[in-house]
Amino acid sequence: MTAAFESIKQGLQEAIAHAKGDAPEVRVHHPRAVDVKALRAKVGMTQEQFAARFGFSTATLRHWERGDRTPRGPALVLLNVIERNPNAVIAALA
Repeated sequence: MTAAFESIKQGLQEAIAHAKGDAPEVRVHHPRAVDVKALRAKVGMTQEQFAARFGFSTATLRHWERGDRTPRGPALVLLNVIERNPNAVIAALA
């Protein structure tokens, strides 16, 4: 077989192992849910300020606060980081 085939085969096998949870070298993080409204109040910002500062749309923020939608993926990770150290995130984005 060619080197390209072997590389693709290995990648697929690793992906299958990861999907099954059999990949010991891979650690999957599951960020915890965040009360977005409480977090925004904690940092003392309006919806518009919070959305603009951290890169969310105001409409999305409103949906999260009303409970119509739930933050997921990178947004949830960012919200967890903001909750732990909002000043660090503000400084990093400045």
